[in-house]
Amino acid sequence: MNEEQYRASLIDRAGVTGKLALNPSTESAWIEVIQKMDEVYADLVRYQIALEAKNAALEEAQQFIRSVLASMTDILIVCDTSGRIEQVNAALEVLSGRGAGELLQQPVDTLFMPESKPMADQFPEKLASGSVVDCEVNLRDANGEATPLAMNCSPRHDHEGRLVGMVIIGRPVGELRRAYDELNSAHHELQKTQQQLIHSEKMASLGRLVAGVAHELNNPISFVFGNMHALKRYGEHITRYLGAIDGGMESEALRALRGELKIERILGDLGSLIDGTMEGAERVSDIVQDLRRYSNNRQEEARPFDVIEVINTAADWVFKVGRNSLRVERALPERLIVVGRKGHVHQILVNLVQNAVDVMEAMADAQLDLGCEADEQWVTITVRDHGPGIADDELIRVFDPFYTSKPVGKGTGLGLYISYGMAADLGGELGAANHPAGGAIFTLKLPREGVVHEKS
Repeated sequence: MNEEQYRASLIDRAGVTGKLALNPSTESAWIEVIQKMDEVYADLVRYQIALEAKNAALEEAQQFIRSVLASMTDILIVCDTSGRIEQVNAALEVLSGRGAGELLQQPVDTLFMPESKPMADQFPEKLASGSVVDCEVNLRDANGEATPLAMNCSPRHDHEGRLVGMVIIGRPVGELRRAYDELNSAHHELQKTQQQLIHSEKMASLGRLVAGVAHELNNPISFVFGNMHALKRYGEHITRYLGAIDGGMESEALRALRGELKIERILGDLGSLIDGTMEGAERVSDIVQDLRRYSNNRQEEARPFDVIEVINTAADWVFKVGRNSLRVERALPERLIVVGRKGHVHQILVNLVQNAVDVMEAMADAQLDLGCEADEQWVTITVRDHGPGIADDELIRVFDPFYTSKPVGKGTGLGLYISYGMAADLGGELGAANHPAGGAIFTLKLPREGVVHEKS
């Protein structure tokens, strides 16, 4: 199209016939007006296309939000700052038995049972200071009954950061309680099974130690028997002498009888015989108490005891069952009082010493080192064997349940696992490592003042 044709089309679009004679200035003005109209029309078309795209995106976003709200199993309530409901989701409609049209613009406290309304009324006030977290309220369900909810309430702000309302999200706690009850029941069953495993391991260890304990009992019992035979003989002599006195025997004859019956010697020996018998009986009593404490399945209370005595007793029980050629080096103080569960410490040490002895069973020059050090807070007991040590890939697994390097039938794989758990219950820790000079070393660290972690 040439310039004259273009000018003519512009005049036609302006409603002016081609026959109308226009001067050049008028014609130029009309052309400028029509060009501006074209520009405005193009802008309108462009704005309309952009608006349609934004509307489509908005509809898609709204549809996404609606689908999310509809799929939520937790209830959702959106309120303004005065507590009037602005939006709810399908979960609330189903739970309350009321539709969105019935709920909108209603006070939010109408959803709750009377006992929970005071708490719901506080939501708008608390929003100024932050969110309300894990609050338990009772919602009125479709049957008019209370449904407990674990509810969170958060502030809602507009694009300028102004507080415009709140968002309440709640989950029925019945489901949570059922899950908690199941978890709690499983936890108790696990604790019960663990206690049974501990008791079984105790009995297995006790079976291995019976011979040593029997030997430990035999010495004081034999001593008591010997003393009692002597006391019985002395009693017969004293009874005979007292009978002579009661019978009116003359003093000269009585003096001779006193020498014959060795009454002076008897009187001199009575004190030591009685003391020795008492000492032997007390030793028997202590061993029996240790056995009862060791085999008892009940929880023991923390109390003061001499940990050095426990170390020596545990080691002696194991040594008397096993080999006689084992050399033992003891770097122990004479006495060290700690607070804790004596039976648990005894069982841990029996397991550690027994493992060390088993590791060195085939060695001709076996040696075991027992050590104990203490500061104001902690007691550290070490049990080191001079065996082959522990392989690196096994070192991280020595405390795993049922893990054992012993042949089938020689061990349950529970001794170190149970010992590790008991050390933790006592507030301490049990560790294993390879000694730089060879062999394995187990370290039991215990709180000196009995900081015990009670099981819940």
